[in-house]
Amino acid sequence: MKKNPLLKEKIYGCLVGVAAGDAMGMPTAMMSPEKIRTIFKDYVEDFLPAPAGHSIHANMRAGQITDDTQQTLVIADSILAHHTIDPTDIARRLITWCESVNAFDTLILGPSSSRSLLSIKQGKPIREAGIFGDTNGACMRISPVGIYAMGELERTVESVALACLPTHNTNIAISGASAIAMAIGTALSGESNVDSIIQRALQAAEMGMLKGNIWYGASILKRTELALQIVTSHQNRTSIMNDLYNIIGAGVAITETVPLALAVLKMTAGDPVDAIRIAVNLGGDCDTTASIIGGMCGAIAGIRAFPDKWIEKIEEVNHLHLDQYAQKLYDLVTGQNSK
Repeated sequence: MKKNPLLKEKIYGCLVGVAAGDAMGMPTAMMSPEKIRTIFKDYVEDFLPAPAGHSIHANMRAGQITDDTQQTLVIADSILAHHTIDPTDIARRLITWCESVNAFDTLILGPSSSRSLLSIKQGKPIREAGIFGDTNGACMRISPVGIYAMGELERTVESVALACLPTHNTNIAISGASAIAMAIGTALSGESNVDSIIQRALQAAEMGMLKGNIWYGASILKRTELALQIVTSHQNRTSIMNDLYNIIGAGVAITETVPLALAVLKMTAGDPVDAIRIAVNLGGDCDTTASIIGGMCGAIAGIRAFPDKWIEKIEEVNHLHLDQYAQKLYDLVTGQNSK
Protein backbone atom coordinates (compact mmCIF):
# COMPACT_ATOMS: atom_id res chain seq x y z
CA MET A 1 0.00 0.00 0.00
CA LYS A 2 1.27 3.45 -0.91
CA LYS A 3 1.87 6.07 1.73
CA ASN A 4 -1.35 7.87 2.58
CA PRO A 5 -1.10 10.73 5.11
CA LEU A 6 -4.91 10.92 5.29
CA LEU A 7 -5.07 7.29 6.43
CA LYS A 8 -2.61 8.04 9.23
CA GLU A 9 -4.77 10.98 10.32
CA LYS A 10 -7.84 8.73 10.36
CA ILE A 11 -6.09 6.06 12.43
CA TYR A 12 -4.95 8.75 14.85
CA GLY A 13 -8.48 10.16 14.91
CA CYS A 14 -9.88 6.72 15.69
CA LEU A 15 -7.57 6.26 18.68
CA VAL A 16 -8.14 9.78 19.99
CA GLY A 17 -11.88 9.24 19.58
CA VAL A 18 -11.69 6.11 21.73
CA ALA A 19 -9.78 7.92 24.47
CA ALA A 20 -11.75 11.17 24.33
CA GLY A 21 -15.11 9.41 24.49
CA ASP A 22 -13.88 7.24 27.33
CA ALA A 23 -12.51 10.15 29.37
CA MET A 24 -15.48 12.46 28.81
CA GLY A 25 -17.92 9.66 29.61
CA MET A 26 -16.01 8.63 32.74
CA PRO A 27 -17.83 10.93 35.22
CA THR A 28 -21.34 10.24 33.83
CA ALA A 29 -20.89 6.48 33.50
CA MET A 30 -23.49 4.21 35.10
CA MET A 31 -25.95 7.02 35.72
CA SER A 32 -29.47 7.57 34.44
CA PRO A 33 -30.12 10.65 32.30
CA GLU A 34 -31.98 12.18 35.23
CA LYS A 35 -29.06 11.65 37.58
CA ILE A 36 -26.64 13.17 35.06
CA ARG A 37 -28.78 16.31 34.86
CA THR A 38 -29.13 16.48 38.63
CA ILE A 39 -25.42 16.10 39.38
CA PHE A 40 -23.91 18.08 36.51
CA LYS A 41 -26.70 20.68 36.19
CA ASP A 42 -26.17 21.01 32.47
CA TYR A 43 -25.24 19.18 29.27
CA VAL A 44 -21.71 17.80 29.76
CA GLU A 45 -19.49 19.10 26.95
CA ASP A 46 -15.96 18.85 28.32
CA PHE A 47 -13.74 16.70 30.50
CA LEU A 48 -14.77 16.71 34.15
CA PRO A 49 -13.59 14.88 37.28
CA ALA A 50 -15.69 12.05 38.62
CA PRO A 51 -18.18 13.26 41.22
CA ALA A 52 -17.56 12.27 44.83
CA GLY A 53 -18.70 8.75 45.60
CA HIS A 54 -18.91 7.60 41.97
CA SER A 55 -19.69 3.88 41.94
CA ILE A 56 -16.67 2.97 39.78
CA HIS A 57 -14.59 6.07 39.01
CA ALA A 58 -14.36 7.87 42.33
CA ASN A 59 -11.32 10.19 42.62
CA MET A 60 -10.57 10.12 38.88
CA ARG A 61 -9.38 13.39 37.34
CA ALA A 62 -10.82 15.36 34.45
CA GLY A 63 -9.55 13.82 31.22
CA GLN A 64 -8.54 10.53 32.79
CA ILE A 65 -9.25 7.41 30.73
CA THR A 66 -10.67 4.15 32.06
CA ASP A 67 -10.27 0.49 31.19
CA ASP A 68 -11.92 1.04 27.79
CA THR A 69 -8.88 2.82 26.39
CA GLN A 70 -6.41 0.81 28.42
CA GLN A 71 -7.72 -2.49 27.05
CA THR A 72 -7.86 -1.04 23.53
CA LEU A 73 -4.14 -0.31 23.75
CA VAL A 74 -3.49 -3.80 25.13
CA ILE A 75 -5.01 -5.20 21.92
CA ALA A 76 -3.00 -2.72 19.86
CA ASP A 77 0.21 -3.79 21.61
CA SER A 78 -0.51 -7.44 20.80
CA ILE A 79 -1.20 -6.72 17.14
CA LEU A 80 1.91 -4.58 16.83
CA ALA A 81 4.05 -7.25 18.48
CA HIS A 82 2.84 -10.15 16.33
CA HIS A 83 1.45 -8.50 13.16
CA THR A 84 -1.57 -10.76 13.51
CA ILE A 85 -4.43 -11.52 15.91
CA ASP A 86 -3.11 -13.96 18.52
CA PRO A 87 -5.82 -14.87 21.06
CA THR A 88 -3.37 -16.52 23.43
CA ASP A 89 -1.18 -13.41 23.51
CA ILE A 90 -4.24 -11.18 23.92
CA ALA A 91 -5.39 -13.24 26.90
CA ARG A 92 -1.94 -13.11 28.47
CA ARG A 93 -1.65 -9.36 28.01
CA LEU A 94 -5.15 -8.72 29.36
CA ILE A 95 -4.43 -10.81 32.46
CA THR A 96 -1.16 -8.93 33.01
CA TRP A 97 -3.04 -5.63 32.68
CA CYS A 98 -5.72 -6.85 35.13
CA GLU A 99 -3.09 -7.68 37.69
CA SER A 100 -1.37 -4.31 37.23
CA VAL A 101 -4.57 -2.35 38.02
CA ASN A 102 -6.05 -4.82 40.54
CA ALA A 103 -8.98 -5.38 38.18
CA PHE A 104 -9.94 -8.80 39.54
CA ASP A 105 -10.72 -7.33 42.96
CA THR A 106 -12.57 -4.18 41.85
CA LEU A 107 -15.40 -3.14 39.54
CA ILE A 108 -13.00 -1.90 36.86
CA LEU A 109 -13.50 -4.92 34.64
CA GLY A 110 -16.75 -5.93 32.92
CA PRO A 111 -18.48 -9.15 34.00
CA SER A 112 -17.65 -11.27 30.94
CA SER A 113 -13.97 -10.31 30.86
CA SER A 114 -13.58 -10.65 34.62
CA ARG A 115 -15.07 -14.13 34.70
CA SER A 116 -13.24 -15.38 31.63
CA LEU A 117 -9.79 -13.97 32.32
CA LEU A 118 -9.84 -15.20 35.90
CA SER A 119 -10.73 -18.70 34.69
CA ILE A 120 -7.88 -18.61 32.14
CA LYS A 121 -5.51 -17.51 34.88
CA GLN A 122 -6.66 -20.53 36.87
CA GLY A 123 -5.96 -22.89 33.98
CA LYS A 124 -9.07 -23.06 31.80
CA PRO A 125 -8.35 -23.28 28.03
CA ILE A 126 -9.07 -20.01 26.25
CA ARG A 127 -11.49 -21.73 23.85
CA GLU A 128 -13.71 -22.60 26.82
CA ALA A 129 -13.30 -19.49 28.93
CA GLY A 130 -15.39 -17.04 26.93
CA ILE A 131 -18.34 -19.17 25.82
CA PHE A 132 -20.83 -17.12 27.87
CA GLY A 133 -19.43 -13.64 27.17
CA ASP A 134 -22.24 -11.44 25.89
CA THR A 135 -21.35 -7.94 27.08
CA ASN A 136 -19.92 -4.88 25.37
CA GLY A 137 -16.31 -5.55 26.33
CA ALA A 138 -16.06 -7.34 22.99
CA CYS A 139 -16.66 -4.16 21.00
CA MET A 140 -15.21 -1.70 23.51
CA ARG A 141 -11.60 -2.65 22.73
CA ILE A 142 -12.02 -3.76 19.10
CA SER A 143 -10.84 -0.64 17.24
CA PRO A 144 -7.25 -1.88 16.68
CA VAL A 145 -8.73 -4.98 15.03
CA GLY A 146 -10.80 -2.76 12.76
CA ILE A 147 -7.63 -0.84 11.87
CA TYR A 148 -5.76 -4.10 11.25
CA ALA A 149 -8.45 -5.53 8.94
CA MET A 150 -9.03 -2.27 7.03
CA GLY A 151 -12.63 -2.92 5.99
CA GLU A 152 -12.14 -6.31 4.32
CA LEU A 153 -15.31 -8.17 5.31
CA GLU A 154 -14.13 -11.74 5.85
CA ARG A 155 -10.77 -10.66 7.28
CA THR A 156 -12.57 -8.37 9.71
CA VAL A 157 -14.96 -11.02 11.01
CA GLU A 158 -12.26 -13.69 11.25
CA SER A 159 -9.96 -11.29 13.10
CA VAL A 160 -12.72 -10.19 15.47
CA ALA A 161 -13.59 -13.79 16.27
CA LEU A 162 -9.98 -14.48 17.21
CA ALA A 163 -9.74 -11.33 19.34
CA CYS A 164 -12.99 -12.22 21.13
CA LEU A 165 -12.02 -15.83 21.74
CA PRO A 166 -10.64 -15.49 25.29
CA THR A 167 -13.53 -13.52 26.82
CA HIS A 168 -16.46 -13.12 24.40
CA ASN A 169 -16.58 -16.29 22.32
CA THR A 170 -20.31 -16.06 21.54
CA ASN A 171 -22.12 -15.37 18.31
CA ILE A 172 -23.81 -12.20 19.55
CA ALA A 173 -20.59 -10.73 20.95
CA ILE A 174 -18.63 -11.49 17.79
CA SER A 175 -21.51 -10.11 15.73
CA GLY A 176 -21.54 -6.83 17.63
CA ALA A 177 -17.78 -6.42 17.71
CA SER A 178 -17.61 -7.24 13.98
CA ALA A 179 -20.06 -4.42 13.27
CA ILE A 180 -17.92 -1.85 15.09
CA ALA A 181 -14.64 -3.11 13.62
CA MET A 182 -16.15 -3.11 10.14
CA ALA A 183 -17.45 0.45 10.52
CA ILE A 184 -13.96 1.59 11.51
CA GLY A 185 -12.19 -0.33 8.75
CA THR A 186 -14.67 0.84 6.13
CA ALA A 187 -14.10 4.46 7.15
CA LEU A 188 -10.33 4.01 7.06
CA SER A 189 -10.52 2.50 3.59
CA GLY A 190 -12.03 5.74 2.31
CA GLU A 191 -15.80 5.52 2.75
CA SER A 192 -17.30 8.64 4.31
CA ASN A 193 -21.03 8.09 3.74
CA VAL A 194 -22.47 7.14 7.11
CA ASP A 195 -25.32 5.08 5.64
CA SER A 196 -22.88 3.02 3.58
CA ILE A 197 -20.66 2.50 6.63
CA ILE A 198 -23.61 1.30 8.69
CA GLN A 199 -24.70 -1.13 5.98
CA ARG A 200 -21.21 -2.61 5.82
CA ALA A 201 -21.22 -2.86 9.60
CA LEU A 202 -24.47 -4.80 9.51
CA GLN A 203 -23.09 -7.16 6.87
CA ALA A 204 -20.25 -7.95 9.25
CA ALA A 205 -22.70 -8.35 12.14
CA GLU A 206 -24.67 -10.90 10.13
CA MET A 207 -21.54 -12.84 9.25
CA GLY A 208 -20.34 -12.65 12.84
CA MET A 209 -23.46 -14.50 14.00
CA LEU A 210 -21.99 -17.63 12.40
CA LYS A 211 -18.98 -17.52 14.73
CA GLY A 212 -18.53 -18.54 18.35
CA ASN A 213 -20.74 -20.33 20.85
CA ILE A 214 -24.45 -19.95 20.09
CA TRP A 215 -25.86 -17.75 22.83
CA TYR A 216 -29.25 -16.20 23.48
CA GLY A 217 -29.85 -12.52 22.94
CA ALA A 218 -31.74 -10.05 20.80
CA SER A 219 -30.76 -9.61 17.15
CA ILE A 220 -28.24 -6.83 16.72
CA LEU A 221 -29.47 -6.35 13.15
CA LYS A 222 -33.13 -6.01 14.16
CA ARG A 223 -32.35 -3.77 17.11
CA THR A 224 -30.15 -1.57 14.92
CA GLU A 225 -32.99 -1.24 12.42
CA LEU A 226 -35.24 -0.13 15.28
CA ALA A 227 -32.63 2.31 16.59
CA LEU A 228 -32.20 3.84 13.13
CA GLN A 229 -35.97 4.19 12.82
CA ILE A 230 -35.98 6.16 16.08
CA VAL A 231 -33.31 8.48 14.72
CA THR A 232 -35.05 9.10 11.39
CA SER A 233 -38.61 9.38 12.71
CA HIS A 234 -37.89 12.16 15.24
CA GLN A 235 -36.83 15.75 14.69
CA ASN A 236 -36.26 16.64 18.33
CA ARG A 237 -32.83 15.52 19.54
CA THR A 238 -33.94 15.19 23.16
CA SER A 239 -36.76 12.86 22.12
CA ILE A 240 -34.35 10.74 20.11
CA MET A 241 -31.96 10.43 23.06
CA ASN A 242 -34.82 9.54 25.43
CA ASP A 243 -36.18 6.87 23.11
CA LEU A 244 -32.76 5.38 22.43
CA TYR A 245 -32.13 5.13 26.16
CA ASN A 246 -35.56 3.73 27.05
CA ILE A 247 -36.21 1.48 24.04
CA ILE A 248 -32.81 0.38 22.75
CA GLY A 249 -30.99 0.64 26.08
CA ALA A 250 -27.59 1.93 27.12
CA GLY A 251 -26.38 -0.80 29.45
CA VAL A 252 -23.50 -3.27 29.19
CA ALA A 253 -25.25 -5.82 26.95
CA ILE A 254 -23.68 -5.82 23.50
CA THR A 255 -27.16 -6.10 21.99
CA GLU A 256 -27.86 -2.65 23.43
CA THR A 257 -24.48 -0.98 22.92
CA VAL A 258 -23.95 -1.69 19.22
CA PRO A 259 -27.40 -0.61 17.96
CA LEU A 260 -27.14 2.50 20.14
CA ALA A 261 -23.67 3.35 18.83
CA LEU A 262 -24.69 2.94 15.19
CA ALA A 263 -27.79 5.06 15.79
CA VAL A 264 -25.74 7.90 17.25
CA LEU A 265 -23.33 7.56 14.32
CA LYS A 266 -26.31 8.10 12.00
CA MET A 267 -27.75 10.88 14.15
CA THR A 268 -24.55 12.95 14.05
CA ALA A 269 -23.43 12.10 10.50
CA GLY A 270 -20.10 10.94 11.93
CA ASP A 271 -19.13 14.16 13.72
CA PRO A 272 -16.94 12.91 16.59
CA VAL A 273 -17.36 15.91 18.91
CA ASP A 274 -21.13 15.91 18.59
CA ALA A 275 -21.39 12.13 18.85
CA ILE A 276 -19.21 11.85 21.94
CA ARG A 277 -21.17 14.57 23.73
CA ILE A 278 -24.47 12.84 22.94
CA ALA A 279 -23.19 9.52 24.28
CA VAL A 280 -21.79 11.17 27.40
CA ASN A 281 -25.18 12.69 28.25
CA LEU A 282 -27.35 9.79 27.14
CA GLY A 283 -27.00 7.76 30.34
CA GLY A 284 -26.00 4.18 31.06
CA ASP A 285 -22.54 2.84 30.26
CA CYS A 286 -21.51 6.30 29.02
CA ASP A 287 -17.75 5.89 28.92
CA THR A 288 -17.93 2.71 26.87
CA THR A 289 -20.65 3.97 24.52
CA ALA A 290 -18.84 7.26 23.95
CA SER A 291 -15.52 5.48 23.45
CA ILE A 292 -16.97 3.17 20.78
CA ILE A 293 -18.75 6.02 19.03
CA GLY A 294 -15.64 8.20 19.25
CA GLY A 295 -13.55 5.51 17.59
CA MET A 296 -15.95 5.10 14.68
CA CYS A 297 -16.41 8.83 14.13
CA GLY A 298 -12.70 9.51 14.54
CA ALA A 299 -11.99 6.99 11.79
CA ILE A 300 -14.42 8.83 9.52
CA ALA A 301 -13.43 12.42 10.28
CA GLY A 302 -9.76 12.07 11.21
CA ILE A 303 -7.71 13.78 13.86
CA ARG A 304 -8.36 17.30 12.60
CA ALA A 305 -12.02 17.03 13.67
CA PHE A 306 -11.00 17.04 17.34
CA PRO A 307 -10.30 20.23 19.28
CA ASP A 308 -6.60 20.63 20.01
CA LYS A 309 -7.40 21.10 23.68
CA TRP A 310 -9.00 17.65 23.81
CA ILE A 311 -5.93 15.98 22.35
CA GLU A 312 -3.61 17.93 24.65
CA LYS A 313 -5.70 17.13 27.73
CA ILE A 314 -5.78 13.41 27.00
CA GLU A 315 -1.99 13.28 26.66
CA GLU A 316 -1.31 15.59 29.60
CA VAL A 317 -3.36 13.45 31.97
CA ASN A 318 -2.69 9.94 30.63
CA HIS A 319 0.61 10.04 28.66
CA LEU A 320 -0.71 7.58 26.07
CA HIS A 321 1.37 8.73 23.08
CA LEU A 322 -1.51 7.98 20.74
CA ASP A 323 0.32 9.68 17.88
CA GLN A 324 3.02 7.02 18.18
CA TYR A 325 0.44 4.22 18.26
CA ALA A 326 -1.15 5.70 15.15
CA GLN A 327 2.20 5.81 13.34
CA LYS A 328 2.99 2.18 14.23
CA LEU A 329 -0.43 0.93 13.18
CA TYR A 330 -0.20 2.95 9.98
CA ASP A 331 3.19 1.38 9.24
CA LEU A 332 1.72 -2.06 9.89
CA VAL A 333 -1.32 -1.72 7.63
CA THR A 334 0.68 -0.10 4.85
CA GLY A 335 3.26 -2.87 5.02
CA GLN A 336 6.22 -0.68 5.86
CA ASN A 337 7.27 -2.86 8.78
CA SER A 338 5.85 -6.19 7.67
CA LYS A 339 7.73 -9.31 8.65
